[in-house]
Amino acid sequence: MKMLRRDLSCIAVVLAALLLAGPLFAQERVFVADPAQSHVNFELGASLHTVHGTFRLKSGTLRFNTATGVADGQLVVDAESGDSGNKSRDGKMKKEILETQKYPEIIFTAQKVKGTIAATGKSQVELDGIMMLHGQPHPMQLTVPVEVNGGVVSADVPFEVPYVKWGLKNPSTFILKVKDTVEINVHMVGRFAQ
Repeated sequence: MKMLRRDLSCIAVVLAALLLAGPLFAQERVFVADPAQSHVNFELGASLHTVHGTFRLKSGTLRFNTATGVADGQLVVDAESGDSGNKSRDGKMKKEILETQKYPEIIFTAQKVKGTIAATGKSQVELDGIMMLHGQPHPMQLTVPVEVNGGVVSADVPFEVPYVKWGLKNPSTFILKVKDTVEINVHMVGRFAQ
């Protein structure tokens, strides 16, 4: 009888743990980006004009659990795809600044998430992670405004990259002076995996 009570107690504890863990599992989401609809815009201020351009997203899958705050997965940007509309300038950016032959990808790896995402409409989360740029890791904390509409998930995430402080070359010349930070906006479109 004593053994039966102990066994029943163990079963009750396991069942209680599973019931309590249920909401945690329900909070786990997997976002899969659509590279055809997603891109990275950049803007670099200069003395004569502001340079605007884009990079293509190669792939992107982010897993996160808003109940536990755990996040992982990566967004991978094709560094070689940088396009500002000027082939000479783009060639210099790829060869001398980004060194895309050695560092062909820019990768953001998610680590933590804070906040919740509404089933539909707008919401916002904080996403912590590491950006690997030019072979060096840089901690990032991003505010991510998310919109869910008919199963489509989208976000526009603005932030600055202090590229000179991060060890990249400043492309300024005697005549043309550029800022040592670049404005970035990551435009993501995708879906939550079922």
